[in-house]
Amino acid sequence: MNIAILFGGSSFEHEISIVSAITLKKVLKKSSITYIFVSQDRKFYLIDTDKINSKLFSSGEYKKSKELILKSGAFSIDGMFGSKEVNFDALLNLIHGRDGEDGKISSMMEFFNIPFISPRMEASVLSYNKLYTKFLAESLGVKTVAYEHLSKNDARKITMDYPIIIKPVRLGSSIGVSIVKEASELDYALDVAFEFDTDVIVEPFIEGVKEFNQAGCFTSEWELSIVEEPQKEEFLDFEKKYMDFSRDSQVLSADISEELKKKIQESFKKVYNPLFLGSIIRCDFFVVDGEILLNEINPIPGSMANYLFDDFEGMMDRLSKNLPKEKIITVDYQYIHSIQSAKGKV
Repeated sequence: MNIAILFGGSSFEHEISIVSAITLKKVLKKSSITYIFVSQDRKFYLIDTDKINSKLFSSGEYKKSKELILKSGAFSIDGMFGSKEVNFDALLNLIHGRDGEDGKISSMMEFFNIPFISPRMEASVLSYNKLYTKFLAESLGVKTVAYEHLSKNDARKITMDYPIIIKPVRLGSSIGVSIVKEASELDYALDVAFEFDTDVIVEPFIEGVKEFNQAGCFTSEWELSIVEEPQKEEFLDFEKKYMDFSRDSQVLSADISEELKKKIQESFKKVYNPLFLGSIIRCDFFVVDGEILLNEINPIPGSMANYLFDDFEGMMDRLSKNLPKEKIITVDYQYIHSIQSAKGKV
């Protein structure tokens, strides 16, 4: 498999994307990897796979790399004697947050006819926005955690009991997230969240809740990961998640009944199919009083949740060969020709 990894982007999660990209070099051992970096000012750079490391980006050394131009069917290097295409079988969108998860990259790849692994535009829009995710789950018959929605200019009134958790609607990696244990802490937590987004989701903070992660995709058949029960503190902040995204060794399956495992997997399949075809996603579920609740969809999980799969590289290869394709629309100008003929024009 010759895979291009697109990472970076104009995003609060830019650095996590770099960590994920470097991690996959250790995971995709049999594949040929082409690294394409998107700078914060949204320029494309071809990064030397042998020299990729975090300092390359923090120091700005990446600017000495060859800049790429996106054209129909390929990324290209423009030179004095013409342009040279960068060859790969498929592109993996590994940009976390804005640009990668909000639909911009998916739209560009489809527009320029680049085969890519990532949620398509509609799936990106619905999973990037936590409020829209609630609407999607409800329409699919998948239950979610209770919530309230606040915009920046709304009155700061919460009806649910404390403690609560406040999340920016359009961010991941725990950026701008706060646990509020009493009313006196509310204003500060909202101020923090509104630094990053104009809208927030407010949910009950359920202490000691059982959480389970399920990842997977559909190639020519369902390829589901193990169900993981993350062993973590009550809340993972940005720095802890930053380190968590560099995982590259497989974790153990959750010690749960086959019945609970099946329920989690069925909820995952409802969310995934058909909206997320062509992508590898991870869904995080809570189990409260025996009920499965969708906590969130990770449309581009850290390091692509490689550590949850027995054969992640093989699955990537199979997915790259079973990507959804846009319908080819043939424009023959028959309507315009008929009008011209009716008017006696050639």
